Amino acid sequence: MEVKSHGLRVGLERHGNNIFLTLKATGKLTHQDYQTMLPMLESALQSVENPEIDALIDGTELEGWEPRAAWDDLKLGLKHGSKFRKIAIYGNKDWQETFAKVGDWFTSGEVKFFEDIKRALSWLNDELDA
Repeated sequence: MEVKSHGLRVGLERHGNNIFLTLKATGKLTHQDYQTMLPMLESALQSVENPEIDALIDGTELEGWEPRAAWDDLKLGLKHGSKFRKIAIYGNKDWQETFAKVGDWFTSGEVKFFEDIKRALSWLNDELDA
Protein backbone atom coordinates (compact mmCIF):
# COMPACT_ATOMS: atom_id res chain seq x y z
CA MET A 1 0.00 0.00 0.00
CA GLU A 2 1.38 3.36 -1.03
CA VAL A 3 1.23 6.20 1.46
CA LYS A 4 1.09 9.67 -0.09
CA SER A 5 2.32 12.69 1.79
CA HIS A 6 0.19 15.80 2.08
CA GLY A 7 0.23 19.07 3.94
CA LEU A 8 0.90 22.76 4.03
CA ARG A 9 4.34 24.22 4.69
CA VAL A 10 3.99 27.77 5.98
CA GLY A 11 6.44 30.66 5.97
CA LEU A 12 5.70 34.08 7.50
CA GLU A 13 7.88 37.19 7.33
CA ARG A 14 6.85 40.46 8.95
CA HIS A 15 7.95 43.89 7.76
CA GLY A 16 6.09 46.43 9.89
CA ASN A 17 2.39 45.99 9.07
CA ASN A 18 3.21 43.94 5.99
CA ILE A 19 3.27 40.16 6.05
CA PHE A 20 4.80 37.97 3.34
CA LEU A 21 3.15 34.55 3.51
CA THR A 22 4.43 31.51 1.65
CA LEU A 23 2.45 28.30 1.43
CA LYS A 24 3.67 25.09 -0.17
CA ALA A 25 0.77 22.69 -0.66
CA THR A 26 1.48 19.02 -1.30
CA GLY A 27 -0.74 16.05 -2.00
CA LYS A 28 -4.44 16.09 -1.25
CA LEU A 29 -5.10 18.59 1.56
CA THR A 30 -7.15 17.57 4.58
CA HIS A 31 -9.09 19.37 7.30
CA GLN A 32 -6.23 18.51 9.69
CA ASP A 33 -3.75 20.29 7.40
CA TYR A 34 -5.77 23.50 7.79
CA GLN A 35 -6.20 22.95 11.56
CA THR A 36 -2.40 22.83 11.81
CA MET A 37 -1.77 25.92 9.66
CA LEU A 38 -4.55 28.27 10.85
CA PRO A 39 -3.22 28.94 14.37
CA MET A 40 0.12 30.10 12.91
CA LEU A 41 -1.62 32.47 10.53
CA GLU A 42 -4.06 33.72 13.18
CA SER A 43 -1.20 34.42 15.60
CA ALA A 44 0.74 36.38 12.98
CA LEU A 45 -2.31 38.45 12.04
CA GLN A 46 -3.25 39.24 15.65
CA SER A 47 0.20 40.62 16.35
CA VAL A 48 -0.03 43.23 13.58
CA GLU A 49 -2.40 46.19 13.48
CA ASN A 50 -4.10 46.47 10.07
CA PRO A 51 -1.99 43.76 8.41
CA GLU A 52 -1.48 43.79 4.67
CA ILE A 53 -0.58 40.39 3.25
CA ASP A 54 1.22 39.39 0.09
CA ALA A 55 1.14 35.62 -0.45
CA LEU A 56 2.90 33.12 -2.65
CA ILE A 57 1.11 29.79 -2.87
CA ASP A 58 3.16 27.01 -4.44
CA GLY A 59 0.71 24.44 -5.77
CA THR A 60 3.08 22.56 -8.04
CA GLU A 61 2.73 19.42 -5.87
CA LEU A 62 -0.93 19.98 -4.94
CA GLU A 63 -3.35 17.25 -6.02
CA GLY A 64 -6.53 18.75 -4.56
CA TRP A 65 -8.58 18.94 -1.36
CA GLU A 66 -10.85 16.75 0.64
CA PRO A 67 -14.32 18.38 0.76
CA ARG A 68 -13.91 19.60 4.35
CA ALA A 69 -10.50 21.09 3.53
CA ALA A 70 -12.03 22.95 0.56
CA TRP A 71 -14.60 24.36 3.01
CA ASP A 72 -11.76 25.39 5.36
CA ASP A 73 -10.06 27.18 2.48
CA LEU A 74 -13.25 29.06 1.59
CA LYS A 75 -13.78 30.10 5.24
CA LEU A 76 -10.18 31.34 5.42
CA GLY A 77 -10.76 33.50 2.35
CA LEU A 78 -14.01 34.90 3.69
CA LYS A 79 -12.53 35.68 7.12
CA HIS A 80 -9.22 37.21 6.03
CA GLY A 81 -9.77 38.11 2.38
CA SER A 82 -9.78 41.85 3.09
CA LYS A 83 -6.24 41.65 4.50
CA PHE A 84 -4.65 40.33 1.30
CA ARG A 85 -3.03 42.77 -1.10
CA LYS A 86 -1.73 40.22 -3.60
CA ILE A 87 -1.87 36.45 -3.90
CA ALA A 88 0.33 34.75 -6.48
CA ILE A 89 -0.60 31.14 -7.17
CA TYR A 90 2.33 29.28 -8.69
CA GLY A 91 1.18 26.07 -10.28
CA ASN A 92 1.32 23.67 -13.19
CA LYS A 93 -2.26 22.46 -13.63
CA ASP A 94 -5.09 24.05 -15.62
CA TRP A 95 -7.57 23.79 -12.72
CA GLN A 96 -5.25 25.91 -10.56
CA GLU A 97 -5.67 28.86 -12.91
CA THR A 98 -9.46 28.50 -12.56
CA PHE A 99 -9.01 28.31 -8.78
CA ALA A 100 -7.07 31.61 -8.90
CA LYS A 101 -9.91 33.28 -10.79
CA VAL A 102 -12.50 32.02 -8.28
CA GLY A 103 -10.25 32.99 -5.36
CA ASP A 104 -10.15 36.53 -6.71
CA TRP A 105 -13.89 36.83 -5.91
CA PHE A 106 -13.24 36.29 -2.18
CA THR A 107 -10.41 38.74 -1.56
CA SER A 108 -10.16 42.49 -1.78
CA GLY A 109 -6.68 42.19 -3.28
CA GLU A 110 -5.51 40.73 -6.56
CA VAL A 111 -5.10 37.02 -7.25
CA LYS A 112 -3.06 35.85 -10.23
CA PHE A 113 -1.86 32.49 -11.52
CA PHE A 114 1.71 31.91 -12.70
CA GLU A 115 3.52 28.96 -14.21
CA ASP A 116 6.88 30.68 -13.55
CA ILE A 117 7.98 31.32 -9.96
CA LYS A 118 10.24 34.22 -10.94
CA ARG A 119 7.35 36.04 -12.60
CA ALA A 120 5.16 35.37 -9.54
CA LEU A 121 7.77 36.86 -7.20
CA SER A 122 8.36 39.84 -9.49
CA TRP A 123 4.63 40.56 -9.53
CA LEU A 124 4.42 40.31 -5.75
CA ASN A 125 7.33 42.74 -5.47
CA ASP A 126 5.56 45.22 -7.80
CA GLU A 127 8.19 44.69 -10.52
CA LEU A 128 5.68 43.27 -12.99
CA ASP A 129 2.11 44.13 -13.94
CA ALA A 130 1.45 40.54 -15.10
